[in-house]
Amino acid sequence: MRLGVLDVGSNTVHLLVVDAHRGGHPMPMSSTKATLRLSESMDDHGRITREGAARLTRTVGEFASIAKTSGCVELMAFATSAVREATNSEEVLAQVRAATGVNLQVLTGQDEARHTFLAVRRWYGWSAGRILNLDIGGGSLELSNGADEEPDIALSLQLGAGRLTRDWLRHDPPGKRRVAVLRDWLDAELVLPAKQLLDVGRPDLAVGTSKTFRSLARLTGAAPSTAGPRVRRTLTSSGLRQLIAFISRMTAADRAELEGVSSDRSQQLVAGALVAEASMRALSLDTLEICPWALREGLILRKLDTDLDSEPIADSPNDGLSGTIETVSR
Repeated sequence: MRLGVLDVGSNTVHLLVVDAHRGGHPMPMSSTKATLRLSESMDDHGRITREGAARLTRTVGEFASIAKTSGCVELMAFATSAVREATNSEEVLAQVRAATGVNLQVLTGQDEARHTFLAVRRWYGWSAGRILNLDIGGGSLELSNGADEEPDIALSLQLGAGRLTRDWLRHDPPGKRRVAVLRDWLDAELVLPAKQLLDVGRPDLAVGTSKTFRSLARLTGAAPSTAGPRVRRTLTSSGLRQLIAFISRMTAADRAELEGVSSDRSQQLVAGALVAEASMRALSLDTLEICPWALREGLILRKLDTDLDSEPIADSPNDGLSGTIETVSR
């Protein structure tokens, strides 16, 4: 069964086309991305602007067409923090649905953490023991800890790399003093969440997911993506500290020239690195394993675990989505 997974994030829209079979691993067939920067298309009242909604609608329509051309029998389309927090989200979702036929489902932050945790568990297996997972997005930071496929605790904090760049690091480069102030603020913000996470049990394995963690690992010496997903990649706290001292003095344009850093991510790389550093410090983690699977794979795996031939994913308990997921129709 060929599936399309459409992810509308704060910065990008990503379509992943996979061949998925129940009981097996989803096999990626193609990946298409577009920079949207939806979080920057907000007015002073927290509404997605008319121009931002038009770009979103146009991009979703184009990607839905790609999914259909690719032979997808179903499109799982979801949105995360930028749409979730917009005060006119229902209006924008209705516009997208009317124009494209795609029913974008809005995930809660906790659902993001839960589905990402499932992907990490499946990647590392039961022998990994208790897993603590960190995922840095554009708008939020997801944290989870558990010994099963469902985490014992799943948190979502408004500490995304894009959000912090917009709120804290507007100068380019950001400046040493501003970086120091943000460091202190992050330490204070993470005290209680870190305690909540560790109270359920110390992890046997600490993992980082998301493009931000993959980029940070690459910049501190991990293998490039061309080496394949099964090559072990790690991020250390010492390597991260050294990296921050280096990239925080660079402009976004200079950071975009670094290997493993895309131009659309270079602007928020410093904030992402500071969130990663603060999270590892709060949780007393020296090393993170970098997992190639994350939210999209978690949603696919949840779908394959459910009898979707007879009922939509939203009708099953604890699936983390609201409403149906429509087959691509145009």
